[in-house]
Amino acid sequence: MSRYLHDIVIAIESIMANQMRSILTALGIIFGVAAVITMLAIGRGAQQEILDQIKMVGVNNIMVTPIVEASGGSDGEENSNSSKEKKKFSPGLSLDDVAAIKEVLPTLKMVSPEIAVSSYVVKSGKRASAKLIGVTNDYFDIFNLQLSRGNFFNQHQEENGLPVCVIGSNIEDKFFSSEDPIGKYIKFDKVWLKVIGVIQKTDVTLTRFENIGVNVMNDNIYIPAKTMLMRFHNRSLVASRIKGGSTVSRVGPGISISIRTNQNTSNNYHQLDRIIVQVNESSELSPSTEVLSRLILRRHEDVKDFEITVPELLLKQEQRTKDIFNIVLGAIASISLLVGGIGIMNIMFASVMERIKEIGTRLAIGAQKRDIVIQFLAEAVLISVTGGIIGVIIGIIASWLITEFADILTIVSPVSVIIAFVVSASVGIIFGYSPAKRASEKDPIESLRYE
Repeated sequence: MSRYLHDIVIAIESIMANQMRSILTALGIIFGVAAVITMLAIGRGAQQEILDQIKMVGVNNIMVTPIVEASGGSDGEENSNSSKEKKKFSPGLSLDDVAAIKEVLPTLKMVSPEIAVSSYVVKSGKRASAKLIGVTNDYFDIFNLQLSRGNFFNQHQEENGLPVCVIGSNIEDKFFSSEDPIGKYIKFDKVWLKVIGVIQKTDVTLTRFENIGVNVMNDNIYIPAKTMLMRFHNRSLVASRIKGGSTVSRVGPGISISIRTNQNTSNNYHQLDRIIVQVNESSELSPSTEVLSRLILRRHEDVKDFEITVPELLLKQEQRTKDIFNIVLGAIASISLLVGGIGIMNIMFASVMERIKEIGTRLAIGAQKRDIVIQFLAEAVLISVTGGIIGVIIGIIASWLITEFADILTIVSPVSVIIAFVVSASVGIIFGYSPAKRASEKDPIESLRYE
């Protein structure tokens, strides 16, 4: 063992005597390992984002959204043609559609309507923009929303449209930073709402997925769907279809309805902004989508004024695309390790040629062939292992910099670090063995005569 340690010490002395050459040799390994770790970190971060997004949009969800045509249009013949096409009347997406889905769809697990209005929240002189969303209790289960305190709506509050709300964590921070919000009131638009619950804060940012049913949960205020229709916004009323720029208000016992219409806005006659349907199993998504399409089309007098999307399938398709992209990036990064290994082999071959006399001297004074193999193999392995350690450090730092400055989630896993390090050491052994073997096979007499 002491003999082998002596061979390794000689290898270390050789590396230290040629520091610049050793550093240049290790660069290929350093950048190869750093690239592999960084690429794997980006890929793992992208995968985690997709998993978080799937969790946020809910498992096995189907979104039914209205198709809204812009108001106004072309004159002349196109107008006359469109007027002929509008003979059929569609009631648009409504709570009746939700009831029909509950009754007809055999694969249904949960369903919830959604009506959204953006305006301002006011409390104690503070004012901030927020989104008010009318839903049922199933909505919270569909999107895996948990309470940090308080309660969700009860049956009495849902059926009678009472002015109660569940607020997001950001709303709590803005208006109730120094007090418990449960039982307190906030004013949205012109209606006072009693806070009965607070949603747990989520750190997932999914703004770009709002078009497939994901909202920024922390800034929302949730109220019962009937509360929204009775006290805030109901486009299905006849008055809401009148074209013009006026505001129509109706006040009844305990009920206030405000309807805003505008010539420049879209002709949105749908009572609901979205219907979220959750089925029991992923395998039931496609047949359930077909049943939903036929059901709603029949209820809307064959007017195709809605569209159906499956967020999970869209996200999984994106995941497949990212997986392919990550494989390509990982392959490109791995080529750097291969290039680094070839560099080590080339330098070690050059080193053998430079040190033929040294090899001959060692063999002449009693060194065995395995001593020469260990010496040169140790040099290659030490260079690659040192390069691997430096590459791991650079890869971790690069991943952190990407997260900080490029706003791209990266996750460095211990597995990727171990793989990169093991590969770098293997590269040293594989590409260092051939030069070491060649050095050990030198004839001592010819080596000593070599000029």
